[in-house]
Amino acid sequence: MPDDLLVRLRRFHNLTFPGVQEQFQSLVTQGQHPTILFIGCSDSRLVPYLLTGTGPGELFVVRNVGAFVPPYEISAGCHGTSAAIEFAVLHLKVSRIVVCGHSHCGGIRALYDGVDPQASNLTAWLNLGREAVLPEQATEVVLRRTEQRAVILQLERLMGYPMIRTQVEAGQITLHGWHYVIEDGEVHVFDVKSGRFIPTSEDVHIDHGPDGVRCC
Repeated sequence: MPDDLLVRLRRFHNLTFPGVQEQFQSLVTQGQHPTILFIGCSDSRLVPYLLTGTGPGELFVVRNVGAFVPPYEISAGCHGTSAAIEFAVLHLKVSRIVVCGHSHCGGIRALYDGVDPQASNLTAWLNLGREAVLPEQATEVVLRRTEQRAVILQLERLMGYPMIRTQVEAGQITLHGWHYVIEDGEVHVFDVKSGRFIPTSEDVHIDHGPDGVRCC
């Protein structure tokens, strides 16, 4: 481990942790009770806690390349993202699920540019976003539209999970599609009524309807 990381670990233990030790002790004795499942891209520029102003115990976070959601299936296997979704919904009883994509996403660009032939797992994973690809040259505008279309695609996939569809239809869970514009520091939220992504500075209707999300 690089020395700079050791220094940071020691700084957390010696300087930061004493100020929040009581909070973490409560999270241990009382258990965690997050209300939000945050499915985000692994991109280092996306920082869920910084973006949402939340702290320990408030978000259950799942991150992967592209913020993708695999289709629901019952076959045995190591389905990490699906397992995390099931844990959040069935065990933690979250009431909101956020899918957060972002601008300048390397995973989305790779859908157009391709990846290293050795990255067989990445190639298969990126297929989860293939339906969002547009039959156009990968300009900045096209990539932005694809990033947003990919978010909606994942929301539609979430509705394929029986435990999620049941709770959405019962009004116990709401689904939210976000697109974080890194250079502006602003989240654009999918508005169900208009079928568009709208900056949070405007009025939006973000509850997910029982009929699933439709992409414009």
